[in-house]
Amino acid sequence: MFKSAIAVMEGTKAALMAIKANAMRSALTCLGIIIGVAAVVTVVAVMQGFTKQINDQLADMSPDVTNIKPYTSMEKEMVGQQAKLTYNDFLTLKARVKEAETFTALMFTWRFSGAAEYGNKSHASRVMGTEQDYQKAYRTYPELGRFIRAEDDEKRRRVAFIGPSIIEKLNLPENLVGEYIKLGGEWFRIIGVAEKQGSLLGFDQDDYINIPISTMSALEGGSVDTNVQMMFRLKDDANEAQVLGKIRRILRQLHKLKDGEDDDFEFETAEKARANIDKFTGSATAITAGIVGISLVVGGIGVMNIMLVSVTERTRVIGTLKALGATPGFIMLQFLVEAVVLSLFGGLIGLAIGYGAAALISLSVPSMPDAYIPGWAIMLSFGFTSLIGIVFGLAPAIKAARLNPIDALRYE
Repeated sequence: MFKSAIAVMEGTKAALMAIKANAMRSALTCLGIIIGVAAVVTVVAVMQGFTKQINDQLADMSPDVTNIKPYTSMEKEMVGQQAKLTYNDFLTLKARVKEAETFTALMFTWRFSGAAEYGNKSHASRVMGTEQDYQKAYRTYPELGRFIRAEDDEKRRRVAFIGPSIIEKLNLPENLVGEYIKLGGEWFRIIGVAEKQGSLLGFDQDDYINIPISTMSALEGGSVDTNVQMMFRLKDDANEAQVLGKIRRILRQLHKLKDGEDDDFEFETAEKARANIDKFTGSATAITAGIVGISLVVGGIGVMNIMLVSVTERTRVIGTLKALGATPGFIMLQFLVEAVVLSLFGGLIGLAIGYGAAALISLSVPSMPDAYIPGWAIMLSFGFTSLIGIVFGLAPAIKAARLNPIDALRYE
């Protein structure tokens, strides 16, 4: 055991001395590994930065809020059918689902998909009809003024709660509460401005306008074609499975779905959204990193070629070492350690360059999230480069270990 440890230490020392003696060639040998690791780390850092940013923002959302969204099967989409959830669906569920602590909705219509106007400025923003409980469900707090109240919805008031980006887009004055903007050809009074949320994947989360859902529905003439997305949070003592079953039965009845027909709606939670995003970014990272990782194999072949050349150049030295009593195992260990050290050295430099490149991309591209390298990526990077050193350094190490000492000493 003790002798083995000494042999490893001596082999490592000899390998490091050989690398130092051929510093330029060693650096060029590492180049393929450096490029490969840097490329993989850059991809992973950027993709994981996106994942972390999304998960952080989803964590700020209420994890106990469940969304009800329209769902259209592929077969129905192919024949032009599109599922909808209506304002009537929302009113029915809100009245009948007593187990919900909050039950709210968002409405989108074509009439309000055009430009918002103020003075000589106009801007196409997202206009959504909602009501008081939306603030409780999604923690939409005002920076100025107030959010939509129950009386605004009951009296169908023409009031608007805006995201902070609207201020710049429409060049609104500093004291904007009480000002009027034009939406869908109608005038609305601004009652409040939301706290800033920032962008997500290049999407401006502050570019929106909320108006009372009853007002939007009334201006649409109570049309059954209006599309609604519903959200609810259950009371602490409610049984989730039972409530979801109840909602499902009510909606199927309202939509006149027959037995055997698929639901034309689906339930979604923040946890489910996070899992889908993790799955997507994880797959994208793995595929991209795998493609880029081919360069690591090319780098490994470069290490093997240089090590084979090194064995040839040091044939007489190997012969001398064997004549002095060096075992084949010691010779093999020396060359194997040399290949692993070269790969690890290249991996370390590649890691630094890759993170630097990812950070530079994040800084230079607007709305890009900060680069992030998880611990597993660092460990995988060093593990993979060590494996490359072992795999591609094995053939030269075996060749060196098998050299006949007499033939090696005669080598010119």
